[in-house]
Amino acid sequence: MMKQMPINWTNIQKKYRGLWVALKSDEKTVITSGKTAREAWDKAQKKGYEKPILSRMPEKLMSYVGSSFQK
Repeated sequence: MMKQMPINWTNIQKKYRGLWVALKSDEKTVITSGKTAREAWDKAQKKGYEKPILSRMPEKLMSYVGSSFQK
């Protein structure tokens, strides 16, 4: 079983802060961006990408340390 490595979106976040991005299936290449998910989706569709991956880039990057506790 192969472990999947996390993808570093730091550079994408810096360029597209607060915007929605449409990504290629490699999850690294930005196709388009927009203020809304619909805008990013529609632009990607017009460029010929039927099912882009959509994600909203946060305004700020914050560290998160999470844990799961079971009793």
